Amino acid sequence: MNTTTLALTPRPNPVSRTLPVLLAMEDDAEDVGRLSPDDRLTCHVHGRWIHQCVASPLHVNPVTRHRWCRSCATALTVSVDELSGAVAMSCPRCGQGESAASTRLIAACRASLAAARGRSVTASRQRAA
Repeated sequence: MNTTTLALTPRPNPVSRTLPVLLAMEDDAEDVGRLSPDDRLTCHVHGRWIHQCVASPLHVNPVTRHRWCRSCATALTVSVDELSGAVAMSCPRCGQGESAASTRLIAACRASLAAARGRSVTASRQRAA
């Protein structure tokens, strides 16, 4: 009797990938609907880790409320401390500006920091929750 064992293909671990490889993998996963744009650790526009370019004006979206304070109609400021891993966003006018979209972006930045450092992305996302 012949038996064949199929190896389960593990989900790629972002920590073990270089930035160019992860960029390509996330592009492909997003194109086929397996990855939400909000959950990317890399930026397809800038070709960098998301925490390195999140402060760019291109990452402000008033419609989806990514880095946007609806009540003040103002872009949120971003603070990323690569040493401590802290990421924060706030409105320069009212100090608030929280939204579900910005919360997801903060979580992606924290996971991006962890992946760039070579630490567990899962552990980073659990700390963010």
